[in-house]
Amino acid sequence: MRKLISCLFLFATAALAAPEPIALWPKGAPGAQGDIKPETDFTKPGDGLIAGRPFMRLGNISNPTITIYKPAKERDTGAAVLVCPGGGYKIVVCDMEGTEVCEWLNSMGVTGVLLKYRVPGREGRMKGDFAPLQDAQRAMGLVRQHASEWRIDPNRVGVLGFSAGGHLSALLSNHYETRAYTAIDAADQLSCRPDFAVLAYPAYLVQKDNPTKLSEEMTVGLGTPPTFLVQAEDDGVLVECSLFYYAALKGAKVPAEMHVYAEGGHGYALRPTMKPVNVWPKLAEAWLRGLKILPEAK
Repeated sequence: MRKLISCLFLFATAALAAPEPIALWPKGAPGAQGDIKPETDFTKPGDGLIAGRPFMRLGNISNPTITIYKPAKERDTGAAVLVCPGGGYKIVVCDMEGTEVCEWLNSMGVTGVLLKYRVPGREGRMKGDFAPLQDAQRAMGLVRQHASEWRIDPNRVGVLGFSAGGHLSALLSNHYETRAYTAIDAADQLSCRPDFAVLAYPAYLVQKDNPTKLSEEMTVGLGTPPTFLVQAEDDGVLVECSLFYYAALKGAKVPAEMHVYAEGGHGYALRPTMKPVNVWPKLAEAWLRGLKILPEAK
């Protein structure tokens, strides 16, 4: 009985400690919502596993949120990262490419800001009113608006995205001068440009019919933030996404680092799949220290 009570107490404590999601849009998200059904976890028992574990497939998201995951106060560096999970703009992988990533960031003293953006894609995908881009821009503005309250340095706020979330992170990195929606409050007057970007096995960065050219929306220029790219040659998503985005960064004289591995596949995030690509988090950490986003290792 004592053991049961102890377990229930620990469960309740963990539940109480879990951060509360924050709605991005106080009066509802802008634009046409379409015929979207209630938010649903589409994970099924027979779904494939990554590193022996399942992952969440959350869909029908109409009410986007951010959730703030703070590191221990004594480890807090003041840096923050907006985390954009993948899912092909059909679902959002909120655990493997979301909460697990925020835990990793916390271990380095970085605040993780988990973005749950709208899916599936509405009409007008890739146009100026693309709903996930609206959500990402709004999220960055909110982080900077609350920087003091959340103990965040507004000049060290980056973005990290996986697969479709990598595409969204690249969109945010190149579409920051003008909001893709009508401003609603002071948060929308602040910069939504990331100070740095990490793109892990990004998708949709090149043209479908000509993978040697970037997608039209990837307008890389001098203002594009320093970027870290990682992808595997055997990725089902074209590795050209990383190769040609890197080439564009180099052409624009944007500081960039790219790692391409022979094996790794797609959709692994931080989980240990025993493939060569699994070393990427350590390399990304070293890159962040080189940028002075994180202090030098002791």
